[in-house]
Amino acid sequence: MTRPSTALAMRDAELRDQLFSPTLARRLDALAVCDFSQVVADFSTTDVDLARVEVLLTGWGSPRIDAAALARMPGLRLIAHAAGTVKGHVDPVCWERHVTVTTAAAANAVPVAEFTLAQILLANKSVLSATAFYAQHRQPPSRAELGRVGNYDKVVGIIGASTIGRLVLERLRSFDLEVVVADPTISAANAVELGARLVDLDELMAVSDVVSLHAPVLPSTLGMIGAAQLARMKDGATFLNTARGRLVDHTALRAELASGRISALLDVTDPEPLAADDPLFSLPNVQLTPHIAGSMGTELHRMTALALDEIEHFAAGRPPRHPVTREALDLMA
Repeated sequence: MTRPSTALAMRDAELRDQLFSPTLARRLDALAVCDFSQVVADFSTTDVDLARVEVLLTGWGSPRIDAAALARMPGLRLIAHAAGTVKGHVDPVCWERHVTVTTAAAANAVPVAEFTLAQILLANKSVLSATAFYAQHRQPPSRAELGRVGNYDKVVGIIGASTIGRLVLERLRSFDLEVVVADPTISAANAVELGARLVDLDELMAVSDVVSLHAPVLPSTLGMIGAAQLARMKDGATFLNTARGRLVDHTALRAELASGRISALLDVTDPEPLAADDPLFSLPNVQLTPHIAGSMGTELHRMTALALDEIEHFAAGRPPRHPVTREALDLMA
């Protein structure tokens, strides 16, 4: 196995140090010839000898890899992205030049799925409303005031059998919950294999105690959750969004949440961040988290480990495990 000439391309050295533990830095050194002290933030000004680079390990904020960049890197054969989407920095010309592109989206999906599962379970326990009641009245709510609480005999709706959606579905198998899924790209048999029942979006919104959104951002999905969909939700149901804020009509969402009829956990919004005076900040039935469902802290190391796996496969002449095709690029967030 050869040690390919490799460069780090990302926002800055601070991100590099977040992505790499000492163990991962040693593994990179064993796998590749790489000046770990150098981070390429601009292909036109870097001191790195780009003409020798065979592999780019990229992270958030990577400079765009377009025709001009490829002209500086005639030997580039692999882009191993230590994060999810590559749409922001990998130009379609890379596939024309037969550069292999890989992504650590599968690794980034794990903490999102874990976060989503935790929020589904907490939502069914009415944690948000119980906490607000306790803070206001300084005494616990009665069982009657809590309502139909619990993680037994409830319906959870998953919108989108995406990579993350499938991980959530897999984790929900351990609980006594009925699971429904809405996704036009899968069959009823596919849904059963995933542990769910296939329904259309309208039925999902109507029958679910918790609705969790995991659809991709496409022209056809922008604003897919609007006033009509939200109005179908049960009284007391919870809406979760860890996908993208643009999938939801936030004017309609504000109106529905202001009524107090449903609750929401929003890890992503539109815009992001929200304006300081946005009413969503002050509603007791809304929990806003600052886009933390994805990889944070030590979870970043999982993405780096996956990118290093891809470099190891490349060096050994084996095919990548998580390639990005030109066609898949258009479907990425």
